[in-house]
Amino acid sequence: MTTQQILTRLIERYPSLRRCEEDILRAGLSIIDALGQKRKLLVCGNGGSSADAAHIVSEMMKSFSKKRTLNSQLADKLKSISPERGALLASKLEGGLPAISLNAHDALMTAISNDMGGDFIFAQQVMGYGERGDILLAISTSGNSQNVIDACITAKAKGMKIIALLGETGGKIKALTDIAICVPSSYTPDIQELHLPVYHCLCTMAEEAFF
Repeated sequence: MTTQQILTRLIERYPSLRRCEEDILRAGLSIIDALGQKRKLLVCGNGGSSADAAHIVSEMMKSFSKKRTLNSQLADKLKSISPERGALLASKLEGGLPAISLNAHDALMTAISNDMGGDFIFAQQVMGYGERGDILLAISTSGNSQNVIDACITAKAKGMKIIALLGETGGKIKALTDIAICVPSSYTPDIQELHLPVYHCLCTMAEEAFF
């Protein structure tokens, strides 16, 4: 499917997201452009949005909606290094799109929280992982989570692009973004339910672009 076909399917299934259609398309194209330039995606959020961050990374790093078979050159290289294990690796491993959940590192997050304060758990990781041209995908139902705000500020300072999944108003985070996808609800459970099909759409767009 093309990027536009993927988006059209999303809007057909979730008509309320039509008001976000242009921003979703821009976000998808931005992610594809960044990955095409060998950049990476950093994702963060709190609570349910933390689970969404992990979900997004799992869809990006391995096959999601289609099989991502290794190219023959890499498969042959694996086999030449180890005829036995290399052949198995070539048959099992899949192409990945580089993405990191900033919620996934317990020891690091507790160290930052203890030594610096909980507001900085994402910003410090953006400082360490982030490079110019990378994308920060910030998720917040309120748009006012301080640790996500601080991650956005840090990402902007490092020359990263910021895409956010937000609620209807966008909160304070909206003003810090390059692309704000503000789903049409102010009720947290409904916002989370709408975030899921949006990020599935973005992951599908990226997968179709590269595999």
